[in-house]
Amino acid sequence: MAEDSDLERTEPASPRRLEQAREEGDVPRSRELATCTVLLAAGLGFWFTGEGLIRRLNHMLASGLSFDREQAFDFNLMLMRLGFSLGDVVIGLAPLAGILVLVALGSPLLIGGWLFTTKSLQPNFSRMNPLSGLGNMFSVRALVELLKAIGKAILVGTVAWLVVSSQIESMLALSVEPLASGTAHLAHLLLISFISIVASLVVIALIDAPYQMWQYANKLKMTREEVRQEAKESDGDPQVKARIRQMQREMAKRRMMSEVPNADVVVTNPTHYAVALKYTEGKMRAPTVIAKGADEVAAKIREIAAEHKVALLEAPPLARALYRHTELGDEIPAALYTAVAEVLAYVFQLRAYSKHGGVRPAKPEQLEVPPELDPLNTAQTRPDNGLTQ
Repeated sequence: MAEDSDLERTEPASPRRLEQAREEGDVPRSRELATCTVLLAAGLGFWFTGEGLIRRLNHMLASGLSFDREQAFDFNLMLMRLGFSLGDVVIGLAPLAGILVLVALGSPLLIGGWLFTTKSLQPNFSRMNPLSGLGNMFSVRALVELLKAIGKAILVGTVAWLVVSSQIESMLALSVEPLASGTAHLAHLLLISFISIVASLVVIALIDAPYQMWQYANKLKMTREEVRQEAKESDGDPQVKARIRQMQREMAKRRMMSEVPNADVVVTNPTHYAVALKYTEGKMRAPTVIAKGADEVAAKIREIAAEHKVALLEAPPLARALYRHTELGDEIPAALYTAVAEVLAYVFQLRAYSKHGGVRPAKPEQLEVPPELDPLNTAQTRPDNGLTQ
């Protein structure tokens, strides 16, 4: 049962799945909504611009039927006159055409948005498979489109019949009206009928647009296995990520160990912690931690320091404070300046003694470490901490 649930498409499409579908040219579209908006825009546009367009057409017809003898026998004059007439028509149609172009470009924003892709232009030979074509003919989508077409025909036909029936008397009265007023009245009736019939498509568009959105979301649904696989691809396989982190830690550890020979001193706990410090006068504001570790790592730091004759100093409170409150590459806390200064002074005096002899410097015993920086002191204020280091 668990395997069956993993194979069922029950999960909504992820943002990545939606983006991939969009890149392939697959976005929700409602042809009914686009058709309705364009036809309504055409009817309303003609309502506001039709008078000027008809006036220009009348002028073109009148001027086209009247010409003198010179124009009749001069081909160039006739072409020039025809060009002027066509220019008037283009100017008259420009507002209506502009409205239609704007609506046609803006209608995709209502559902799906604009999409520019070349993948949909690439040849797809699977669409030429007759078996796939037959499957599409008898699919649920084809049945829905058939029912939608039948419903649209019934609705538009009913509205058209009601509109025409209500205008029969006005249409019959056109036969007794003067030509000019009758023509204007006829255009008005046709425009009202056109807008009324097209307005009926709004009902279909309001049903089709949500259906197309639902169908698109349902088509892109994912199985739980696909969701898990996508998460792995996006975020990375947890095992691979763990392996990468382990390799990064190992590389950081090797880099850290390579810095130990450059240290001035290694402060130890003596066995649990080891912190390597470096200070270059004039280049550093304060001593810097170049290596640190606990247990096995601390033992390795002490071993490398001994091989390269780096000074080792047992100072448990200072070692614990440095380990807890610093990271690699950090300067030591200001509260530990005094204690570390005593350590470095001892190390530099020890170097001078090794080179030139004299009185061996005394190892610092009581280093000033603020109690609040020593994790052992902090842990002792909490019962059952189990910290004895």
